[in-house]
Amino acid sequence: MIPDYAMPVQGLIGGLMIGLAAAVMLLGLGRIAGVSGLLARMMRISDSGPPLVLAGMFVVGLPLGAFMVALLSGPIETRFPESAAVLIVGGLVVGFGTRLGSGCTSGHGVCGLSRLSKRSVVATLCFMGAGFATVAAMNALGLGW
Repeated sequence: MIPDYAMPVQGLIGGLMIGLAAAVMLLGLGRIAGVSGLLARMMRISDSGPPLVLAGMFVVGLPLGAFMVALLSGPIETRFPESAAVLIVGGLVVGFGTRLGSGCTSGHGVCGLSRLSKRSVVATLCFMGAGFATVAAMNALGLGW
């Protein structure tokens, strides 16, 4: 199987689709396509944001889109830690970080940067830097994938 990083055409198509979805949400509906905000709205954690139905359709469409790609192109190679506890703790930390940072990577990195939001530039630099540092530390400790 070809590694994901060696698939530039698929990456370009995926990036264009993400950009198109963000543009449709912003230009067509006046809403930011930040997944954490949409998920919070869908789960009724937040009263602000897009209509509940729109948030639900967007969030449900994410795994549905991946399922459709898998049906059309075959199985998608995935690798996860063997420990469910690691996944749960990681998910909780990411959730906490998105609430603390007033948005997630899609909200800040895709939508915020395209609007030249200073807050999003700082947030994107922080989570990219933290990601680079984490990968470097994991690889240095021999715990990388």
